[in-house]
Amino acid sequence: MRIRNELATLLAASALACAACGGENRSAVTTPPSSAVALPGDTTTVTSSDAGTSGAPTAVRAASDAGAPPSATPPEGPAGYASPLPPPKPITIALGTGEDTPVDKELAAGDAAIEKGALAEAQKHYDAALKASPKQAAPLVGLARVRIAKTGVALDFGSAKNNREIIAAVADLKRATKLEPAFAPTYVELGRALLLLGDAEGSMESLRKGVQLLPNEAEAHSALGVALVATGHFDEAIDELGRAAKLDAGSAPRHGNYATALFVRGRVKEAIAEYELQARLADGDARAHADLGAALLGTNELERAVRELARAVSLDPRRATYHSNLGYALQLQGKIADAVAQYREALRLDDKLVSAWVNLATALARSPKTRAEARAALERARAIAPTDPSVKANLEELDALEKQERDAGARP
Repeated sequence: MRIRNELATLLAASALACAACGGENRSAVTTPPSSAVALPGDTTTVTSSDAGTSGAPTAVRAASDAGAPPSATPPEGPAGYASPLPPPKPITIALGTGEDTPVDKELAAGDAAIEKGALAEAQKHYDAALKASPKQAAPLVGLARVRIAKTGVALDFGSAKNNREIIAAVADLKRATKLEPAFAPTYVELGRALLLLGDAEGSMESLRKGVQLLPNEAEAHSALGVALVATGHFDEAIDELGRAAKLDAGSAPRHGNYATALFVRGRVKEAIAEYELQARLADGDARAHADLGAALLGTNELERAVRELARAVSLDPRRATYHSNLGYALQLQGKIADAVAQYREALRLDDKLVSAWVNLATALARSPKTRAEARAALERARAIAPTDPSVKANLEELDALEKQERDAGARP
């Protein structure tokens, strides 16, 4: 029987990397033979292909959603990065010029409030900037940021098609482009908002304009990279997310996003190097270790994978997918009893995690004494996901195994 390995990767519902909007998105890609393993990307976001909790590695997530502060001592930079690595840059693209004017002071205060998630405070400062300079684009952009963030919509492609607040924010951002056609942050924020509305073409056009005007702004490249992932342009996304990681080398989430894009395209060793850096920068972030551990399974580095996945479990013991992934790694090592214990804990936390039911069944099917329980586990998986081909295949293999044993027992 086949255990299932679900790689949580960035997909259409990738998390939008936005200062005012934090979030992530994850989807799962199955690679046979597999176990329910949430690989790089537990993110977002959401949304792994398993019903219920998505515990997979961090799919592309907002750089503001770091999960844990960077290590106190920045690690030495690997090849291609400065050594030692600098601290992470602010996520929020500055709206002011940095000059000592009343408007710029309000804009800077609004940006600082957005950076720490204080939306009411940010709105107050952006309102003051708009009152002082009603013909300037920057205050409108700031207020649109706040408006979008307040909706709390899932940061997925097309998740807000009929949301009036997002539609109104887009109208304000388009008005800002008319007021100041060369004001770069407008295009980044507009591109993100259009992605929420499901306008892939308009989103991409706006984000490309933002990158063109802000070639050295990591957040602009990151936003475009996430949009490219959401629309299936993975190779180009790698370039943009890689650029963001180079420009903001001290940001753990940027390395994680870049790694996930590399992983999706099969560049596993390169992805592992980026996940390693992510985990070093954010040692207290369970998802960083989960991503690294899941990726290490791709190169059959089982001892290291188990170590990283166990670290993820210790940091976040309530995430079902982390337990399931650790069980998968342990099962590959032949530690069946330990694997079963992890699968059972995963299912205690989330009894709709299909991959955990499938993997539990493969472990239990090894012994005739627990074969009935294995079948029951597969039936639970089928009830949750009736069209899942791996569930059907495992049931067929279990039928064949039991028939073979019955036939052998019937022989004289």
